[in-house]
Amino acid sequence: MVEVMQCIRYQTQQAAVSAQRAQMKAMQVQYLARIGSVLIVTSLLMSCGLAPRGAALQGDILRESKQENADFDIVTMTKAQADIVSRWPATGKGLGLTWPGKGQSQPSRTLRAGDVVSLTIWENQDNSLLAAPQQRAVPMNGLVISPDGTIFVPYIDVVKIAGLSPEAARADIQKRLASIAPSAQVQLEVAEGDSNTIELVSGVEKPGRYPVAARGLTVLSMLAEAGGIPDAMRNPVVRLQRGGKSYAALADTLYHTPEKDIMLRRGDRIMVESDPRSFVLLGATGAERTVYFEKATHSMLEALSLANGLSESHANIRSILVLRQYSDHALRSDGAGPSKKQMVFTFDLGSADGLFAARNFQINPDDVIIATESPLSGAMSILSLVNRSVGLATNL
Repeated sequence: MVEVMQCIRYQTQQAAVSAQRAQMKAMQVQYLARIGSVLIVTSLLMSCGLAPRGAALQGDILRESKQENADFDIVTMTKAQADIVSRWPATGKGLGLTWPGKGQSQPSRTLRAGDVVSLTIWENQDNSLLAAPQQRAVPMNGLVISPDGTIFVPYIDVVKIAGLSPEAARADIQKRLASIAPSAQVQLEVAEGDSNTIELVSGVEKPGRYPVAARGLTVLSMLAEAGGIPDAMRNPVVRLQRGGKSYAALADTLYHTPEKDIMLRRGDRIMVESDPRSFVLLGATGAERTVYFEKATHSMLEALSLANGLSESHANIRSILVLRQYSDHALRSDGAGPSKKQMVFTFDLGSADGLFAARNFQINPDDVIIATESPLSGAMSILSLVNRSVGLATNL
């Protein structure tokens, strides 16, 4: 009886072991099937170019250049090529940086129609035609210079003083009085009219109209008198309107180039604004955004630094692209200009020559910089997907 019970127990244990083995084998088959499905999907993604990535690959952008009807051309940038491209026509919206020379300034102010002058005539003769007895000074206040440039002075009629400096006008009036008052001395003071002012329109702490000082004022002195340029203004541009013409200069240039700090003329209008020039950074950079110029020029390396550099895990340093559009009249077939309106400049920052080229290459307004994605980044994304999928399959 005991032997029968032992035999039954043994058979039961064997049956349980066999069932457990069958269950484990079924789980292994299911696990391998899930892994196979993941690998098949992964292979399809890679073969179709659908691997997850954050920026374009070099081939995605440059593939069209091999077509016969491609509407853009590619230039591989070296240091020598960067020097050639620097002589090509400028592109983008510029600032129109022209500035009047010293010869176009006006060191001293002159009288104009609308100015108000006051005369004081000093006379020490007892029988003076100008002064009452015992009176030594004759004031003539509020004389407005007429549209024809004259004022009326008793006994000498009208005197044209517009266009003269205050000192020259005083001397002329005193000379004319000599025939009736040989010892007379003339004092002349000016209250400037609207025509003898400088207008600061915007970009300063205290905009408004300012009189032209007798000693004259330079651009920087005028800006300082108006409270200066706000510190928060980005790369300020000073614009000057004079005689129907417009001029522009970076404030930094005026600060560091004394000969450009010219004397102002009556009727000048000054506006100060932030530099409107910009370029775009895309792809595997520290930030995808529109970037404004912070100084007169930026090299390609400086432009990348403004976006906090390249993404260490995604960027392909051997393929940084700059997209630029030229006008029709800039096209050349001899290499002295672009061959097509749309040009793509490629930089290899993994080589010394490529780094020097990027340092010498100047970014133009409206350029687009694209940091392409490294192929290794796509492979790492696939491996990460496989690892997550295997972990999911294991859990299941």
